[in-house]
Amino acid sequence: MLDSALTSIFGTAESLVAGVSTIDFLLCCAASIVLGAAVAAIYMFRHTYSKNFVVTLALLPLIVQMVITLVNGNLGAGIAVMGVFNLVRFRSIPGSAKDIGNVFLAMAIGLATGMGFIALAVLFTVIVGIVNVVYVLSPFSKQKAPEKTLKITIPEDLEYDGVFDDVLARYTDEHELVEVQTTNMGSLFLLEYAVRMKAPGIEKRMIDEVRCLNGNLKVVLGSAAASKDVL
Repeated sequence: MLDSALTSIFGTAESLVAGVSTIDFLLCCAASIVLGAAVAAIYMFRHTYSKNFVVTLALLPLIVQMVITLVNGNLGAGIAVMGVFNLVRFRSIPGSAKDIGNVFLAMAIGLATGMGFIALAVLFTVIVGIVNVVYVLSPFSKQKAPEKTLKITIPEDLEYDGVFDDVLARYTDEHELVEVQTTNMGSLFLLEYAVRMKAPGIEKRMIDEVRCLNGNLKVVLGSAAASKDVL
């Protein structure tokens, strides 16, 4: 009786769904739901997130599965769906690299379950989950220390080129002068450096030595503005 739900009211359908039984369809849906939850869990591991995005990510394999089941074997429907996906893409807000990667993961799982490859989808999800945990917990691509911004105020008559290099070389692994601007009606200069400290707890010693060189004017050391990781 439930098999009639998979029969088009327009008659014979060319897509795969015309030959799918209700049990098989529900089995694929259950697999998509479970694997969608797994994708959401992979995304949330050691990562900041919003509930709306996580719920959408969990539902995406189920949605893609239905689309693939309908268009599989029907060339015309496949081209139409491709156009709809392009419209959705241009109306979406760009996310981080991890956001986009997990969206592709959810779509790949939905593609596999939509074509009936449930075991392949499960195996693929397990592999990606394990690799994700290994990469997150390992020191792979981990920075030695977070980048900081050092702002040094100097008098206008001080030749700043290279005057702080010796001090910065002792206390930082990396330092680069990124901006110079005038301040206080041109009577002072403000130097902005991007620095990466060699070790925690040495900031005060570095600032004290910088103050000896800039005439005890204002020195500010703070976190650098967070950059958005995009593809």
